[in-house]
Amino acid sequence: MRIGILGSGLMGGKLGTLWARAGHEVVFSYARSREKLEQLAREAKGKARTGTVSDAARDSEALLLAVHWNRFDEVLKEAGELAGKVLITCSLPMNDDNTELVVGRTSSAAEELAKKVPKARVVSALNTVPSEVFFDVFESRQSARRPSLVYCGDDGGAKKIAAQLIQDVGFQPVDAGPLRIARYTEPFALLIGQLAYESGDGPELAYRFERF
Repeated sequence: MRIGILGSGLMGGKLGTLWARAGHEVVFSYARSREKLEQLAREAKGKARTGTVSDAARDSEALLLAVHWNRFDEVLKEAGELAGKVLITCSLPMNDDNTELVVGRTSSAAEELAKKVPKARVVSALNTVPSEVFFDVFESRQSARRPSLVYCGDDGGAKKIAAQLIQDVGFQPVDAGPLRIARYTEPFALLIGQLAYESGDGPELAYRFERF
């Protein structure tokens, strides 16, 4: 596939790198500097390159939205027309200082994104695992027992693509149902993050919790 990375920070950079190493064509976009994007493309190897947000969105079979909640509108404006696009979001709706969820219980960042781009095919995935474990999981992806990773969405075709990309990273995809399930997985993802970064055991604890 051709995958556009909208947001090449911690999550976008790592996932884009792994998808490039899995054989996909990856376009990194939206980072602090052009140099950061070029470094990502070099280190990812394979068919990875850099581009603008509109470059990443153009002709891509799937887009990963991996930016902070307060950047959604800016990135979507730069991306241009997204009708029919598979838009996978791993972003949580956090406030500016990342201390709490600003959307929850009755909605989610994924559902609000679907309202902003009603003709896109939105899937919520990849945010219930700390990014620190992605490379280790990828390296052991041939093992018989893979850790599970949930995803949700309303479009069957988009979910099939998301499931393939989840498998390519090394996880066993688990269909959690319609997009509204994201309002429950996003608080869970925040809990995972708190366990990973505030507990003594670090990401390994969150990784074990994710497997359960």
